[in-house]
Amino acid sequence: MRCVIARFPFELTKSGVLETMKGVKPEQASGESVIIGRRTYPVKQVGQVITRQDRRDFSTGEVLRAMTQLGFTCRDYSPAAAPTRVLSPLQKASAMLGASAAA
Repeated sequence: MRCVIARFPFELTKSGVLETMKGVKPEQASGESVIIGRRTYPVKQVGQVITRQDRRDFSTGEVLRAMTQLGFTCRDYSPAAAPTRVLSPLQKASAMLGASAAA
């Protein structure tokens, strides 16, 4: 598949990406990630390895688009919102009056 990353054309195949990433130790994924084989890699690491370019030269979107088109599973990291406790009207009123909410 032909794709453009950082204004440079690349011919990528799923098997080629698998072969290139073989033996590469995944860094800690703190943002968007790509699952290649049984490992989860940060998108920027994958882009750097397959394009041999500096991570500042391309965006995560370019690499995510290419990896998705090749059939890899991509994940968007969105920190889960802290679960909020649902209060009953009585508990809300108690909290507004300064009393501790009854559990």
